Amino acid sequence: VAVVCAGAKCFLDIPRTLEILESNGVPVLGYGADDFPGFYLRSSGERVPTRVDTPHQVAELVNAHWALGGAGVVIAQPVAASAAVDPEELEQATAQAEKEAAARALRGHAVTPFVLGRLADLTNGKTLRSNQALVIANAQLAARLARVLAEQRRLGVV
Repeated sequence: VAVVCAGAKCFLDIPRTLEILESNGVPVLGYGADDFPGFYLRSSGERVPTRVDTPHQVAELVNAHWALGGAGVVIAQPVAASAAVDPEELEQATAQAEKEAAARALRGHAVTPFVLGRLADLTNGKTLRSNQALVIANAQLAARLARVLAEQRRLGVV
């Protein structure tokens, strides 16, 4: 499987997430980026091991990984600069949302929807607009990649 995403949620432990992916043999590709995106942020501050800039480059690496018996691949593209949330604003809103979640003693699966909802409120909808933009961009990239992979299979390239 190839997962196209805008990185991981800003309130996760990004270095640990990347370490777990690496430990499980899941390559992480930065699409048009040298840094792993932070969902609403263009960069989490963590580097990606491999940068790719075209769907053809992604397809080449994905096919090589699959040919070697690999399974999943993460293709992480940053949210558009015009839709990114200011890092300081997001940090403050995240701290507030996490504090409120702790005060309510929220645990497990209840934390994420609460924090995401509070982030939308605390940023006056900026995180929601960012999320909408990244969903569309990820779907567009996934469609371009699927087209390249399908064409390569049709031509017997892989």
